[in-house]
Amino acid sequence: MISRLPKWVEYGAFLLALLAGLVNAIGLLGFQHQAVSHLSGTLTLLGTQLGVDNHSALHLLMIVLSFLMGAMFSGWLIENTALKLGRRYGVALCVEGGLLVVALKLLDVDLLTGQYFASAACGLQNAMIPTFSGAVIRTTHMTGILTDIGLMLGARLRGEAFDFRKAKLFCFILLGFIGGGYVGAKLFEHHHNDALAAPAAMAFCLALAYWSYLLFLSFRHRDI
Repeated sequence: MISRLPKWVEYGAFLLALLAGLVNAIGLLGFQHQAVSHLSGTLTLLGTQLGVDNHSALHLLMIVLSFLMGAMFSGWLIENTALKLGRRYGVALCVEGGLLVVALKLLDVDLLTGQYFASAACGLQNAMIPTFSGAVIRTTHMTGILTDIGLMLGARLRGEAFDFRKAKLFCFILLGFIGGGYVGAKLFEHHHNDALAAPAAMAFCLALAYWSYLLFLSFRHRDI
């Protein structure tokens, strides 16, 4: 069970899920209605297109491989799967923001390769903080989150203790992702693919906030 839930974990999980919801909403409404923050549907489509439309199959495969490359980069950069202050999350967020900017520029000139950079950004983010106090954390898709909540509720019906702190963390992630979808849809309505500028800017701002928080903690400890 999660013994405590620091505020920075709550806010960070919510904001990362919000960012992912933004990107995915823009992807679903644009990008040929292609989701980029999760791959189950993409892999299914890939299977249906094999031997039928090889061009589409190759495009879908590239989206999958781009997500994988983003996750690989995150694994190389951060080195440890457990969420902990001091790790290079700020650098990862800046790279994510850069990938989204490249995606925006490519999509602005109708190049589908922009989708690959958006997918890589989501893969990088999803691999940033896989675990916290034993809880598996995913901020770019909600299947695992809902599954874990269901398991926890089922265990509670069986008489086991309910981990309210873990449930609270998962609810923050769910609300962030749904909120990102709502905001992303509104932004896409007025700005189309240019709406990607919002999650890109958000990634850079989160990196700055993370570094500022680390600096604040270092000064506070020095004063003590």
